[in-house]
Amino acid sequence: MSKKKPDQVADNPNILPYASNVGAPVIKPNDLTSFKQEKLLKTNTYFKSKYEEIKKEYQDLIDSYEWNQLIYNSSFSFKPEKGEIYHLYQRSDEKTLFINHWTR
Repeated sequence: MSKKKPDQVADNPNILPYASNVGAPVIKPNDLTSFKQEKLLKTNTYFKSKYEEIKKEYQDLIDSYEWNQLIYNSSFSFKPEKGEIYHLYQRSDEKTLFINHWTR
């Protein structure tokens, strides 16, 4: 036969979220509100910073693309070299002319 437990006795009192008998100390859960708010603020700040960084990279990419389109859609008769100085002019007929600094 199994031994009968007295009333109000828990099988595993160490894992209960509350006191298991009248003489046990009161168990109060920690107030995590300030912890959550602090972490939420830090997380939101991090995500906003990353968003702004990605947004700037995207805008720089768009700007580079637009400059590239403008240059390669203009008239020129030479092979552009990286690091050289060039000038971009707009003629009266709205067409653009791309020249190197030696050509005048």
